[in-house]
Amino acid sequence: MLAPVAVAAVVVIIAHPVRRPLERRGWPAWAATTVVIAVSFAILAALGALLVVASTQFITMLPDYADEFAAVVDNLVAALGSLGFHPETAAGAFTWLTPEVLVSAAYSVADSVLGLATAFFFVLAYVIFMAADAASLGRRGQAFAPRPAVIATRYFSGVRRYYVVNASFGLLVAVVDGLILWALGIPVPIVWAVLAFVTNFIPNIGFVIGVIPPAIFALVIGGWPLALLVIAAYSVVNVVLQVMVQPKFVSDAVGLSMTLTFFSVLFWALVIGPIGAILCIPLTLLVRALLLEPDKRATNLRALSGDTAPAS
Repeated sequence: MLAPVAVAAVVVIIAHPVRRPLERRGWPAWAATTVVIAVSFAILAALGALLVVASTQFITMLPDYADEFAAVVDNLVAALGSLGFHPETAAGAFTWLTPEVLVSAAYSVADSVLGLATAFFFVLAYVIFMAADAASLGRRGQAFAPRPAVIATRYFSGVRRYYVVNASFGLLVAVVDGLILWALGIPVPIVWAVLAFVTNFIPNIGFVIGVIPPAIFALVIGGWPLALLVIAAYSVVNVVLQVMVQPKFVSDAVGLSMTLTFFSVLFWALVIGPIGAILCIPLTLLVRALLLEPDKRATNLRALSGDTAPAS
């Protein structure tokens, strides 16, 4: 119930600025709203296409490497056995790396994509309704008190800047990572490039999630040297772009402490599933905008959350 609402709200917030130049040129409200809906649908279609292409390629290629995965598991079990571990204990440590488990996981990914497609209808419906409501609220903006209006404006603009900056850096990271993996001969680099783009929207732990699958495939086809090379290349690219450069651009839009950001990833993923990890920042900012910012007595709590903006 909550995930489609959250996805639709974020997409409409991102697409809503398209309305302003159209209305300034004299477009009727219904036509401007139609364009906002069309842009929102285009964003959703692009994201859906990325997921479908990546999932399809992943499912198609995984069975081809079943023997290689089995060989890697056997070598790892033998290595643990040489260190004194019981054979059953050593084998149990790598049950997740068996071909059967990975194929099952691949089909689980396909089922998840299908589930998202089922919920996609509701997302599209919410987009239509929210875009129409946004136009109506814009015309009635003078009815809102100044302080809530300022808080809402700051929230909407912050969410837009956050996703525009993250999408820009995510695209750059995805292209660089994909080219590196292609040069190293890692299978289906486009899948891992898409994964790098998506996980760029997950604060703090997105890089770790994005590097694990290509590193495992590098281990399968090239052993530990290739796996370590992939990890090192990812670390250089992602540390430079995501740790040193990107935070300077998103800090003003987000204004959340690192502890709260990390907690929000886990909390919203628990509440609405994996999509919550991607939407955690706007959802946490929404909670702060609704509960803390209207209350002038909550200055200390706002400061603890990482908000440095003066109370409006």
